[in-house]
Amino acid sequence: MPEQNFSFVRIKEHTAKTVGNSERHNERKNENYSNDDVDLERSSMNIHFKDPGGKSYIEILHEMEEAGKASERGLRDDATLFDEMIFDVNTRYFDNHGGYEYAKEFFSHCYDFAREKYGEEYIVSAVMHADELNKGISEDRGEKIYHYHLHVVAIPVVEKEIRWSKRYKDEALRGTVKEVIHQISHSKKWPSLTPETDDNGNVILRQNGKPLYVRSYSILQDEIFQYLRDKGYADIERGVKGSTAENLTSLEYQIKKDTERLSDIQQRLEKSEIKYESAQNVHKTFSEIENMGKKSIGGKYTVAKEDYETLTTLAKEGIASRGEIGRLKDKINDFSRRLSNERSANARLQAKYEELKEICKPFLYALERFPDLVKEFVNKVKELAEKENQSRTERKIKQNQYQK
Repeated sequence: MPEQNFSFVRIKEHTAKTVGNSERHNERKNENYSNDDVDLERSSMNIHFKDPGGKSYIEILHEMEEAGKASERGLRDDATLFDEMIFDVNTRYFDNHGGYEYAKEFFSHCYDFAREKYGEEYIVSAVMHADELNKGISEDRGEKIYHYHLHVVAIPVVEKEIRWSKRYKDEALRGTVKEVIHQISHSKKWPSLTPETDDNGNVILRQNGKPLYVRSYSILQDEIFQYLRDKGYADIERGVKGSTAENLTSLEYQIKKDTERLSDIQQRLEKSEIKYESAQNVHKTFSEIENMGKKSIGGKYTVAKEDYETLTTLAKEGIASRGEIGRLKDKINDFSRRLSNERSANARLQAKYEELKEICKPFLYALERFPDLVKEFVNKVKELAEKENQSRTERKIKQNQYQK
């Protein structure tokens, strides 16, 4: 049965604290990658449909806030500020259609889809990765095969009406629209509004009697599938409804596929008809092996049956050992690379420690000689911090009351 080409899009939510990790990965800002599949020599082939222009994602957000195009008003400190859409199709799909050039055209349409969803001005970055190796298919093909996919980072903005308070002194204005702001809101950007229905078209109800709604991400899968079909990609299939693949992170998805691949290899090995007897009890020196057999007048060698069985057993064991030696060498190289990375990371941490130690010298000196004064100073700092936090909380409460 031919492999089906499933398209799907995942959405990852990022806060101000977590978006940096995604930025470093997407824009290839990391010095070292825990993902050994990233081939940095090929990173120049990555395609930006929307380039952040050297600015960080947070810097772009702040610029939009200053321009009045986005607002964090009323949001918690850990609120979602960025959506990351990851468009993906199985690797063989692009490999079978010509690879890199076909992937560029395909993902340009996916980018157009994202622009329709968010608006181009709210897209911070859109980059197609062409430098991540698919190890499984590469091993099967005996050549490097890369997995193409698209990362689109956007700010989820909706228009929100701010109304005059019902207690406002001007009765004519009470409850009317005071202003419309561009509110950052992931939940309002992706609301679940379509009720689930059964085979007869009846709305499915939850235990509390309220309708069960179709998840917005499921609707998103329907939309991207139909969008790509309309663009002419007739051999694309929609991902299986209810599948967890669309919700997996990139790393989780990679681990899942690698696990399946290893299981497949193990099954193939178990079914293999190539078997041999262990040679652990067969011991021969080079001299003994060289003296096996007799040369005939015609130049051919003949060996006794017992010697022939010994030689074939040693040969098979040698072939198996060669493969095991190769695997052990690969492991040694992998461990050596990891050790090198750990040493580099440790050196950076040590340098950072020495730097911080130098900065803290005056404080440590004061702590050793004037402990009471230092304690008083620290308590004063804590007191000021608590007052600042209290003032911030009070401002938020007043702001929420004002919005109501």
